[in-house]
Amino acid sequence: MLCILFTSCVSGGSQPAPVTVSNPIQITGTNQDVVWERVVDTIHNYKFAIARENRLDGRIETEYKVGSNFLEPWHGDSVGFDNRLESSLQSIRRRVFISVTPIEGGYLLGVEAFKEIEDVNTQVSTAPGGATFQQDLSLRRDLNLVQEHSNPVGWIPRGRDPALEQDILDSLQLAFSN
Repeated sequence: MLCILFTSCVSGGSQPAPVTVSNPIQITGTNQDVVWERVVDTIHNYKFAIARENRLDGRIETEYKVGSNFLEPWHGDSVGFDNRLESSLQSIRRRVFISVTPIEGGYLLGVEAFKEIEDVNTQVSTAPGGATFQQDLSLRRDLNLVQEHSNPVGWIPRGRDPALEQDILDSLQLAFSN
């Protein structure tokens, strides 16, 4: 298997040029429940767990999913050789947001996939041994009690993942073409 990976890497691979789909895509459908369930089924095919879904706002958010590597070909979140290689060498996680917007004669489906890499140099306050008793019993006052982070500690945002977005849009278009 390793030889196959290296020979396709040396030869440049035999993948056709990717076809870009507009984001959002327009699909035809009149039943909101059917459209919603097909979108959720498509997300489940990528092994993403749904964190929140709000039909009134037309918004679906997934939980973070750790990027799949070469040893996990059944997970579809790492699209393409470069993303699989990156996920094999670095801890990566992804999160997907899908918007379902009703329009005349159908719906607009928009996909946003965000990628983050692990910051291995972060000092986290919940490190092992932090709950043990310390020898220093002096009084410590923390006047900065509110500590808000725009993103979880230990992860560096890498922006959007266009390859995953395009793959999900292709899957959604295929799901609604039947």
